[in-house]
Amino acid sequence: MLDLIGDIHGHADELERLLQKLGYKKVSGVYGHPDRKVLFVGDYIDRGPKIRETLQIVKGMTEMGHAIALMGNHEYNAICFHLQNKEGGHLRKHWIKNIIQHYETLKQFQNRQKEYNEYIEWFLTLPLFYEDKNIRAVHACWNEKNITFLKGKLKQNRLTKLLIEEANTTNDTLNNAIEQTLKGKELRLPDGITFADKDGNLRKDIRYKWWEDPLKMTFETISVHHPVENLPSVSIKASTLDDLSYYKAVERPVFFGHYWLKNQPMLFKPNVCCLDYSVAKGGLLVAYRFDGEKELQQDNFVMA
Repeated sequence: MLDLIGDIHGHADELERLLQKLGYKKVSGVYGHPDRKVLFVGDYIDRGPKIRETLQIVKGMTEMGHAIALMGNHEYNAICFHLQNKEGGHLRKHWIKNIIQHYETLKQFQNRQKEYNEYIEWFLTLPLFYEDKNIRAVHACWNEKNITFLKGKLKQNRLTKLLIEEANTTNDTLNNAIEQTLKGKELRLPDGITFADKDGNLRKDIRYKWWEDPLKMTFETISVHHPVENLPSVSIKASTLDDLSYYKAVERPVFFGHYWLKNQPMLFKPNVCCLDYSVAKGGLLVAYRFDGEKELQQDNFVMA
């Protein structure tokens, strides 16, 4: 009896409308439901107009047992942007691109440094992934190799400051596992081909559909980005990938966000569901009502 909700990015008004549409009511300032619980898949901050209000809703629901909140890449980036390294500076460099991405959050916490610091500490309590006998959930990519590795490093699927420092300074394996889990798997484009992402940054890599068999796809069909012009319609070779695994049809349903999809929500497969439909770019805030079904149903999407 879970309601899984995609990336919010500071759009608290849409979140409240969605929760109300799902039958949640506010009691003593916190949304709850007598029979159901929310599972948020991450990305609560940055971009939107009501970041503090969004965090208040999500954190309040988790503290009262009405929700589970996963870490998104934006929460991870905020932690690294905040934490200093031993050589001086910060684990996530304060470059123009990174400042612009985090700007709305910093602006909305102006003169509220103590509150901001408390939320950074709360971000550290958020698990990177969730699974039970019925479903799996993650912010960007469920890759069994990465998940198994992280289970051996994390306690209760949570990072610590020491592990984050290790990932960003000395342990490439740990860093890659975290990056792919929270940001997705990437594939380098052939030489000379680039594209501008949604923020105008020039990219040489595409985020790809980790739930598809890559050896049956082309660069054009495996890309999650929409639309990207001039992607080559040529088959992907095994030598270009570090991992040939993909999410099989026999696996339990998996839910994730992150990919800035457009238009109306659609299932990728009967066991693969993305919940990010670009609310921060004028799109929809999307939930999926899960009631234990082994094959996901298109009619179970709810939008605000």
